[in-house]
Amino acid sequence: MSTSQKKFFLDTNILVYTFDRTDSRKRRKASGLLASALETHRGIISYQVVQEFLNVATRKFSDPLTVPEAQLYLARILMPLCEVFPDSALYSQALSMAGESGMAFYDALIISSAIAGGCDTVWTEDLQHGREIGTVTIRNPFVA
Repeated sequence: MSTSQKKFFLDTNILVYTFDRTDSRKRRKASGLLASALETHRGIISYQVVQEFLNVATRKFSDPLTVPEAQLYLARILMPLCEVFPDSALYSQALSMAGESGMAFYDALIISSAIAGGCDTVWTEDLQHGREIGTVTIRNPFVA
């Protein structure tokens, strides 16, 4: 599970799997990507990932994060990784990408955020492994 020398983007599901007690293999791989992101300063996320993660972590986890736990995770993990924030150009690019590719708007927003952040890889299990869109390649870390 190596990353190139450029930046890489972590989708929400990668962060969620770092808390998954039901699948140790996915938890281990996701935790490795998150650790690499924080240690190398090459892994990033967007505001969208922050919002999606906090919603899932505080409402949908089998053992949801408390408000203080979520605030600590926000300060120590999410905000240090968050480099892409919304603007009209980002939304416009995502709309164009969704229209041209047929992908859902929120998926196109993830890809557009990765491009805006200077990434060459998007780590996710939600999109087609190996697909190249613009300057990024989608990678599923859980593919054998």
